[in-house]
Amino acid sequence: MNIYVGNVSYDLTEKELEELFAEFGSVSAARIITDRQSGRSKGFGFVEMDNKAEGEEAIKQLDGKEMNGRPLKVNEARPREERPRRKQQY
Repeated sequence: MNIYVGNVSYDLTEKELEELFAEFGSVSAARIITDRQSGRSKGFGFVEMDNKAEGEEAIKQLDGKEMNGRPLKVNEARPREERPRRKQQY
């Protein structure tokens, strides 16, 4: 199950994100999305959990939970939409 985690602190690490969700079950991946140019967190990430029931429980328990002074937005991730590629400018 792929889980979207929004409104995370810009200082949150992938390890901390993984540990937060590991309380509810097995986490196969945890990623914080970063800006390609600056490398700075964009304030959201994704967690992959193998067991759907564990993922649903994590969503239920963590949505709205305050972490580092910010209420988390946690829900099942929607499939990524294909966007047209931008042309490279040289």
